[in-house]
Amino acid sequence: MRHARRRIVQRGARIAAVGGLLFGGLMVTRAMASEPSDTSRATESSAQAAADRGAELVSTLGASRTAGSWIASDGQPVVAVTDTGAAAEVKKAGARPKVVDHSMQALKSATQTLSSAPRVAGTAWAVDYANNEVVVRADSTVSAADWSSMTALAGDIGDSVRMERIEGTFTTRLNGADPLLSTGGRCSAGFNVTNAQGDFILTAGHCGPAGSLWFADNQGTQQVGQTITASFPGDDYSLVQYANGQAPQGDNIVAIGGGKGVRITGVADPTVGQRVFRSGSTSGLRDGQVTALNATVNYPEGTVSGLIETTVCAEPGDSGGPLFSEGIALGVTSGGNGDCTAGGTTFFQPVTAALTELGVTLTGQSGASGSPTGQASTPPSAAAPQGAAAAPGSAAPGSVESVGAAAAETLITRLTDPRNIGPGLLVIAGSIVALVATRYIRTEQDRSRYRRQYSQSWG
Repeated sequence: MRHARRRIVQRGARIAAVGGLLFGGLMVTRAMASEPSDTSRATESSAQAAADRGAELVSTLGASRTAGSWIASDGQPVVAVTDTGAAAEVKKAGARPKVVDHSMQALKSATQTLSSAPRVAGTAWAVDYANNEVVVRADSTVSAADWSSMTALAGDIGDSVRMERIEGTFTTRLNGADPLLSTGGRCSAGFNVTNAQGDFILTAGHCGPAGSLWFADNQGTQQVGQTITASFPGDDYSLVQYANGQAPQGDNIVAIGGGKGVRITGVADPTVGQRVFRSGSTSGLRDGQVTALNATVNYPEGTVSGLIETTVCAEPGDSGGPLFSEGIALGVTSGGNGDCTAGGTTFFQPVTAALTELGVTLTGQSGASGSPTGQASTPPSAAAPQGAAAAPGSAAPGSVESVGAAAAETLITRLTDPRNIGPGLLVIAGSIVALVATRYIRTEQDRSRYRRQYSQSWG
């Protein structure tokens, strides 16, 4: 048992030494301006239940009578509908209807027209469900001529498209000038995944092509693994196979700073309005809201579609880091604009799509509800009383616990706490008395046994 405990502590020390790379982010030790607060409390958010109700109504009514669903600020599901009949059905089902002008069919037609036009790097678009429009954004690298051309195209599509200029540039969150943790650049690990061939790290595809080597140190002496497959552009995900074929531990935990981690209990698609959390090796734990789904971004390296759009900030080096909420895996960091000082928009590759394409599941998952990706729509900790609604802002990362060597450090801290010294000394004294008594009894038993054996041998 002593040797097993020593191995556990040594393993925890090695994990801490690599700055949380294997579990999705650097351990954060200082407070940050936009760092989410009160992350250790249990949550009673019903965001996933509200999302499921809205999605079911959209599926039932169809794309010609609806235009998406989202979670309102009070936690209630809202469904955009195009006629009063659909509005009545939504209201009857316990959700809130909003009558709009453009159906999802019309909005998707607009995005298809934008996608078929000549590609302009530095642009992105996504459907804004709440405002019933497609928002086209152009960063500072887009020329006046290209902006004029895209504006004219939007005019031809109609009033379902809104054009918007933004500051900064749309880039992948990779910075090759930073200390390398992989041959493709400095990134963050996302989630541990597995299949019959072994364990892997799911991260961003733009971090490096197949064959890229990943290291746990800047000198490149501690190899973590090698990228065996990557998809970018188009999608943005990759698999890094562990050098020894196994993840450091069986369960999926992502670091959130301060020696703490969140246990991932399932995987799902997010919903607009949901509060989400991201962890990365550069900027640590950050939070924000999902603002759109199926977003398209024209990075300088190429176009990526089907992304999650959020208000969570990210910086170079955060690429590939995990997006999650209530212990549910949602995405891995792709790119965006801005930083964690000024804010910005960040896009994420959905985990569900990546797991399906790669044929892997989250480690520690047995395929809940028979899903091949181990999806779990609502984790036990997120359950709320039936009929109750919690505001999206009340959501928490998930079940928080100590990670690696932090557990041992917590024990030491508790033992050295002045409030525990008195009781601790009493326990120690009692243990010493019990030890001495036990050794005395065993010694006397050994002496008796020796006398008997001696007398039998020598008469």
